[in-house]
Amino acid sequence: MIKKIFILLSGTLIGVYLVLALTVFNREPIAQICQGFELVIEDQSSRQFVTKEEMVSLLKKKKLYPVGKRMEDIRTDLLEAAFNSDPFVESSECYKSPAGILYAKVRQRVPVLRVMNNAGENFYIDDKAKVMPVHTGRPTHLVIVTGFADKTFAADKIYPLGMFLMKDKFWNAQIEQINVTPKKEIELVPRVGEHIVFLGSIDHFEEKLARLKLFYEKALNKIGWNKYKRISLEFGNQIICTKKN
Repeated sequence: MIKKIFILLSGTLIGVYLVLALTVFNREPIAQICQGFELVIEDQSSRQFVTKEEMVSLLKKKKLYPVGKRMEDIRTDLLEAAFNSDPFVESSECYKSPAGILYAKVRQRVPVLRVMNNAGENFYIDDKAKVMPVHTGRPTHLVIVTGFADKTFAADKIYPLGMFLMKDKFWNAQIEQINVTPKKEIELVPRVGEHIVFLGSIDHFEEKLARLKLFYEKALNKIGWNKYKRISLEFGNQIICTKKN
């Protein structure tokens, strides 16, 4: 008798379990909601072309701000496209976490030169040799390019010189302006000394600047940095100096 009751109870419990299991497992899973948004903007210590507030505002304007949305409805490709539409953003990455947090990383563009040419144009050349707009509200200290430097000439010809100056500790501290003459010849304005450095054509600028650095070390350090008004490196293996009147 007891055995029959046990079997009956076991069958009843199994039946109840199966009913509950079918009910639970067939139910639609509860959608996970995005609980937070973590945004990192790289290299803000050296440049501040974009801020977190501006990037959040951009997402809200495009109705892409993720917090409060279902995680499955959030498209990271659309978020990245929104970030990348900003002219000061180079690239971005977005990904979701199992905890319901959306993470984003934004890389800012890196300007190398600021061009203020004779046509009245004002723009940057970045480290990918691309033209980018000037952020007037957030100035940055760069070599200024003046004269007859249109966008094509600046990106194709002046860019390699700009990268060289930026990466070389000595020349980065020494040169503050590059002027392009109507003949597309190059003049450099140094921070130290009252002379103009004339490169002539931009070809072989590395070799020309190596000669100039040696001249600085061997000559100007002894006779003074304000003796000449013009130092020409136009011709190979020689330096032509014009004294002040």
